[in-house]
Amino acid sequence: MIANLAQGVQAFTSNVFLVDGERTVLVDAGANFDVVAAVRERVDDLNAVVLTHTHRDHVGNLEAVTDAFDVDAWGYDTAIDGVDRAIADEETVRLGDHEYVALHTPGHKNDHLCFYAERPGVLFAGDLIFQNGSFGRTDLEEGDRETLIESIDRVRERIDPDLEEMHTGHGPSVTSDPYDHVELSAQMARQA
Repeated sequence: MIANLAQGVQAFTSNVFLVDGERTVLVDAGANFDVVAAVRERVDDLNAVVLTHTHRDHVGNLEAVTDAFDVDAWGYDTAIDGVDRAIADEETVRLGDHEYVALHTPGHKNDHLCFYAERPGVLFAGDLIFQNGSFGRTDLEEGDRETLIESIDRVRERIDPDLEEMHTGHGPSVTSDPYDHVELSAQMARQA
């Protein structure tokens, strides 16, 4: 089960996905809302927090979560405060009941990761790709448009066109033809 705990929150935050199952994790921790209470409404415990990247809107609640549940935060770069365990490019990590491959996808931020499971056909896209052809900002520190385009292309080439779900860092998840949204993002990033 994948649930967006930030849905309906009226503060500046990222989406926060609770992935329940054999290994219950949060994908990102969000900011500016009580994510610990939101987690506790659904599960008793967490095994880890997995980060798509370390912009403040994705990690503002990180310390509260790691303290409350006594878990490590996993991300691309352990040199960044709060990241306890590194996830390498192409490393397999268990989220819930499924194995996901971590894809290093810089361009929005140097430590950006996407997570993809061929089965059940799920992509956690972070702030790389959004619905309707939108894509991550590159006007922030560490942002680079050409690198972002390369990362979008990498994801597009890696995922199956029969992708079932795409969970993004902001906005709604995409469950209707999510591969088309990835392709559109690749096109739009080149035109911007």
